[in-house]
Amino acid sequence: MCHSAGAVLATSACGVLLCCALLLTLPCTVVPVAAQHNQADETCETLPSEIHLIKEEYDELGRLYRTCNGDVTVNKCEGKCNSQVQPSVITATGFLKECYCCRESFLRERQLQLTHCYDPDGVRMTDHESATMEIRLKEPVDCKCFKCGEMVR
Repeated sequence: MCHSAGAVLATSACGVLLCCALLLTLPCTVVPVAAQHNQADETCETLPSEIHLIKEEYDELGRLYRTCNGDVTVNKCEGKCNSQVQPSVITATGFLKECYCCRESFLRERQLQLTHCYDPDGVRMTDHESATMEIRLKEPVDCKCFKCGEMVR
C-alpha cells in the first residue's frame, strides 16, 4: 500500500498496476482490431429505391427554359456494418476505434428520361423535343463495408 502524499494507484485494461514506484505487469495480449472485424452479421447490400428527380434547364442567358421531373428507381447502399471501440494503452485517447460504413464499391452511369417537362409558367411542354429530358446519373452496382475514411476508387 502506498502512503506517500503524491501516491497514484491506477489500473489499465491489460492489468498494469502502478503504485508509487512499484510496477507490476500482468500478461497482456494486444490483438489488432482489424483482425477482429466480424463480417458474419453485417447486412450491407444494394437495394432499389424510388426517388423523385427534378432537373432545371437554362438558356445561354441564364433564364429558366424548362423544368422536368419524374419518379425513377435507382440503387442505394443500405445496411449495418460492424464497428467497435476498445480500450488501448497505445493511443492518446485511451481507446482504439475501428469504424466501418456501408458504401458503394462500384458505380455505373445510367441514362434516364424525365417525361414531365414544364415551361417557366408551369405549362406542360408537348412538342417532341422539349417534352422529355435525358439525364445521366451514377448509382451503386455493389455495396460493401469499408473502413470509415477510406476512399473508394
